Amino acid sequence: MSLSILFSFLGASIILCIMPGPDNLFVLAQSLTQSWKAGIYITLGLCTGLLVHISAAVLGISAIIYQSTLIFTVVKFAGAGYLIYLAWQSFLAKSEPFSISKHSKMAYWTLYKRGILMNVLNPKVSLFFLALLPQFVNPKAGHVSLQMFTLGIVFLVAAFILFCLFSIFASTLRKWLIGKPAVAKRLNKIQGVIFMLIGIKIAFSEN
Repeated sequence: MSLSILFSFLGASIILCIMPGPDNLFVLAQSLTQSWKAGIYITLGLCTGLLVHISAAVLGISAIIYQSTLIFTVVKFAGAGYLIYLAWQSFLAKSEPFSISKHSKMAYWTLYKRGILMNVLNPKVSLFFLALLPQFVNPKAGHVSLQMFTLGIVFLVAAFILFCLFSIFASTLRKWLIGKPAVAKRLNKIQGVIFMLIGIKIAFSEN
């Protein structure tokens, strides 16, 4: 695989990671309402989920999901349902100003698992890799599966770095919002709306 292909794919990956989507909005929402560390743990979970999707694309499992309307629909609505559940939790949370506090390891572990579920239960991610990776693979070079896996890891690394930067940015904004009680009280509701919109978008996505 040539460096030109790798850099071209890296450029495409950066653009795709920056564009508003379920994953980066999820990271921003968690970093705003909790801390940059929360965003990092969510990012680690999302990247773990990406490993699942990358492996599925390489092994051809994504193609099976794409061809099976039933499997696609089940996974899609499971993901949408999970996000709507998170939205409901946010709406029920007390509307009070937040403060910077230490989170327990259990809380971070929960965030990590949320990131995994958020990513794995979005079948569009698998279909995304299934459609994107082959475009940058050179069959004449051989080792197609290895090429696809390498490209997937490049995307994962780009997503990890950018999402970590998103977390730091959102956390900085959060510190500013702490001095704005009127806005801070509404953050849980804002987070709930974000989760709800992402869930609806996934629910109405087509195979």
